[in-house]
Amino acid sequence: MSKPQNTLSHDALLERTLELGQLRQRIAQRKSLLLFGDQGVGKTRLLRQIAASSEDILYISKGHAPREFLLALLDALEQSRPARGARAKNLQSMSVLSLKGLAQRNLETGNRILMIDHVQSPTMALSHLIKELNYYGRTPVIFAARSQHMEDIGSLRSLCSDKSERLELKNWPEPVALEFARRQAADSKLVAGNLESSLQEMVEMSHGNPGAIVQMVEMAKQPRYRLEDQIKVHILYLDYRMKGSPGGTISKAAI
Repeated sequence: MSKPQNTLSHDALLERTLELGQLRQRIAQRKSLLLFGDQGVGKTRLLRQIAASSEDILYISKGHAPREFLLALLDALEQSRPARGARAKNLQSMSVLSLKGLAQRNLETGNRILMIDHVQSPTMALSHLIKELNYYGRTPVIFAARSQHMEDIGSLRSLCSDKSERLELKNWPEPVALEFARRQAADSKLVAGNLESSLQEMVEMSHGNPGAIVQMVEMAKQPRYRLEDQIKVHILYLDYRMKGSPGGTISKAAI
């Protein structure tokens, strides 16, 4: 792997300081944004970190169809401030139209922002509902997907049609990924005679994908991937790929 030139410290990269700043700037400007990147790259971690910083950000991670999404949204509203009447009735017995009206009334209070994390295969009806809730940008939508083309989001494409409205979260460069792997191994109490070389191979195989590194470090603790005090990293990697685990090129090769 080539060693890219980077003026940021390892800690700054590990904490995604640059991406956090860009994401916070979009939120401050109250503009919608698509966060995209390979599975395991850390999109969910970044979104949750941002969502925890403000009660006006409504984090939603489920909802294939309108009812499920609205119930999750109203639950997020109830936990935030001020959610006027979000639990005034038994929500399960309400129609989708009533749930939508209740959500819209609550979104009018404060400077709400919808943060949608990997809603799986949303129906067209859900995509239209989210666009209605967006209401011409009054309630910005920050959402995550695995592709900048947003095949998994459908008609939400128009919310972030410009390239400036899309932020790619990339795998880490080799030196940073290796530092992350070392920290992960230390946290997991992973010990081996060939630990350093194994971590280097994991970084190369994962192309610096943090989710892949985490999973392979955990797998390395299993007896089946050990020979005395050595990690059998190539067998571990083959099993990892067979399971279709995340991680940039690994993911694409495995599926």
